[in-house]
Amino acid sequence: MKPYRKLIAVSLIVLSSFFTTGFLFDKEKSTGIDPKMMADALHSVMEADRTVYTKYIIQRLVKKEKVIKASEHWEDEKALVLPAQMFRYGSELVAEKDPGFSYSLLSQWPINAQNKPKTEVEKNGLKYIAEKPGVNFYSEEILGDQKYFTAVYPDMAVAEACISCHNDHKDSPRSDFKLGEVMGGVVIRIPVN
Repeated sequence: MKPYRKLIAVSLIVLSSFFTTGFLFDKEKSTGIDPKMMADALHSVMEADRTVYTKYIIQRLVKKEKVIKASEHWEDEKALVLPAQMFRYGSELVAEKDPGFSYSLLSQWPINAQNKPKTEVEKNGLKYIAEKPGVNFYSEEILGDQKYFTAVYPDMAVAEACISCHNDHKDSPRSDFKLGEVMGGVVIRIPVN
């Protein structure tokens, strides 16, 4: 297992355990933490890790010092994994642990078709956060026979590396992203009873 994948998974599992062990609520009075509060807390960790990786690893080593490149074909090219790939690998590893929530990085303008919205809530959420930068989207949806609290958070272009990668990619449906602009969204789903 790649060390960065293990770090992301451990961080999210510890945070999830923190919420579900009763530390933040009295088990005698409550059945659990508010899904919005949990989603917001999880997103804070995810956003911080993704921003640190993008600004302090990718931006520095790829754009500033030019000692290595980042590539979607990172294994073949001996390059750094792209921030979006790191995020996806982390979500896949977390899903293997089945911690009671899921997350993904989606976009209205995905380079990779697997990252486009599939449900109406995802589509509405991504549209909402693109039109109202800095504002989160919250909803509930039923998938199969399970009800979910679903949150969509803006994923911003935090570094020049973000916009140059997306604007220059041959499969990108957009080539006009700007620094600080919403490029997609982090979708967090928490099952509710």
